[in-house]
Amino acid sequence: MIFESLSDRLQATFKKLRGHGKLTEDDVNEAMREVRMALLEADVNFKVVKEFIKRVKERAIGQDILETLTPAQVVIKIVDEELTNLMGGTQSRLNISPKPPTVIMMAGLQGAGKTTSAGKLGLALKKQGKHPLLVAADIYRPAAVTQLQVLGKQLGIPVFSMPAGTDAVTIAKDSLPYALSHACDVVIIDTAGRLQIDEALMQELRDIKAAVHPHEILLVVDAMTGQESVNVAKAFNDSLGLDGVIMTKLDGDARGGAALSVKAVTGVPIKFIGLGEKLEPLEVFHPDRMASRILGMGDVLSLVEKAQATFDMEEAKKMEKKLRKDEFTLDDFLSQMQQVKKLGSLENILGLIPGMGGLKKQLAGQDIDLDGKEMRQIEAIIKSMTPKERADISIINGSRRKRIAMGSGTRVQDVNKLLKQFGEMKKMMKKMKKMQKGKKGGFPGLGGMGLPKMPFMR
Repeated sequence: MIFESLSDRLQATFKKLRGHGKLTEDDVNEAMREVRMALLEADVNFKVVKEFIKRVKERAIGQDILETLTPAQVVIKIVDEELTNLMGGTQSRLNISPKPPTVIMMAGLQGAGKTTSAGKLGLALKKQGKHPLLVAADIYRPAAVTQLQVLGKQLGIPVFSMPAGTDAVTIAKDSLPYALSHACDVVIIDTAGRLQIDEALMQELRDIKAAVHPHEILLVVDAMTGQESVNVAKAFNDSLGLDGVIMTKLDGDARGGAALSVKAVTGVPIKFIGLGEKLEPLEVFHPDRMASRILGMGDVLSLVEKAQATFDMEEAKKMEKKLRKDEFTLDDFLSQMQQVKKLGSLENILGLIPGMGGLKKQLAGQDIDLDGKEMRQIEAIIKSMTPKERADISIINGSRRKRIAMGSGTRVQDVNKLLKQFGEMKKMMKKMKKMQKGKKGGFPGLGGMGLPKMPFMR
């Protein structure tokens, strides 16, 4: 989980503070020592930590305690606000030109995920109604052009390239009239990287910048490299001038110090983050939401946005009618499960719900399947059934169960368990239907009724 170690340390610190009725200066100093250690262990830049602690301490000690908040809540509120400011304060948006095409130049070292990020950024803009064009201007890395072409094909985004031997500046320059003639309103130029920063790389990037006058220069950095990614951002900004940072592999770094340091050290905001290796749109970086997640307060807005982008409202209405009529089948269940999977892993979803960030540890070794393995098994079992079997599980006898198990690569016991759990769900729906009679609106709260285990619970 993003910032997992930092989040755990900070929440433990604030838990101690909550035990105090009134905070003394010593209490604040002790808490700040813990926060300092937590930030340093998270690989946050030393100077950034020093300045951060100074600001929080000044505000916490001199703060007039609000009547509606406990002293501990005031300190948490201050830390939340200062973390938000540290990461940029507010969301930094792309500079979109009023006269198309908007030119976005991607820069970065090799291995940071620059080419993949170009594709993911194109997908994010496509979902906003834009018509992006990917430009293959990395002429040095073997198969870089082919990689971008494959990405473009998978994402349904056109790719502009030129014959081998054409220099990068010409490719970038010639992509602009091509974009205009093909009604592309955003041009994303994938430039060459190096294993390390050198003058030849920087000069080529400066030449491309001078030739196409980009509206945005975005640097792609790998969060897994920690403070080195901050140093890279500083070097690129000093030489090229950056408008924003795309931080990749953020979910692979439990510390997250780079994300907390880059804006303070370079003055350049993080605009997007990349999570996972799947071809999904880049996520917009919201400093306030990220601060809330670090402090264990969740990120409900991001969860709602994910749900709105994932769930089909017309499909949801049809599903509600089926639930009311007790016509919910395994086909319907599979459809719902596939939509929920699009939200991400259960572990990530828990991290977005206030107060649930620490639940993962409590669930470890218990009945909840966090990694999705059992959900994939359920999908295989349902897909191995005939349409009739999915519509009516009562016809699934012993021989059918054996065939389904063989077809899905599972055991008969696994098939039996799914059928039993689905049967319990159907019973619960009947109870809800009885409770709903004579009432308007959606299904009522379940109150003290014992919920059956969902099929992704062991």
